[in-house]
Amino acid sequence: MIEGVDGKPGVVDCMVALPGQLFYSTQIPVCLWFLARDKSNGVAMDAKLRDRRDEILFIDARKLGHMVDRTRKEFSDADVDKITHAYHAWRGEGEAGAYADEPGFCKAASLEEIKGHGYVLTPGRYVGAEDIEDDGIPFAERFSALKEKLDSQFAEADLLAETIRGRLTGVVPK
Repeated sequence: MIEGVDGKPGVVDCMVALPGQLFYSTQIPVCLWFLARDKSNGVAMDAKLRDRRDEILFIDARKLGHMVDRTRKEFSDADVDKITHAYHAWRGEGEAGAYADEPGFCKAASLEEIKGHGYVLTPGRYVGAEDIEDDGIPFAERFSALKEKLDSQFAEADLLAETIRGRLTGVVPK
């Protein structure tokens, strides 16, 4: 399904990981498989698609959606648009614009890269983590501030433990 057989290309086009709680019948997360018999060309809305034979698109949508009640999650229109835009842009549909990998959300992985991962088709393995914005604080300064905060929390914990011990000495069991 990935590399193909007897000279025919693979059919896996895109993998989309969805969050849990999207369906009434199960709480588990699911993964959508998009299959295409011919990834070499094709036409969508009068536009010729690009050749996708040597790659698969991975979309990790597990962080999208919002809870509508305590047991069920739903995608907003913006969530659905984000997923569909990534897929249509990757296929080369003109109106979707140019495709770009987005760390933490989508990545077009080559067949060689997939082979290197033992043919595992889990989107999270390929999309990686999203980029963290740099707040401009140097690491040494941030580490020092966090260490000071931890030291003060340890001191507060010691004070609370001493207070609790003092109050327990006055309690007489019956």
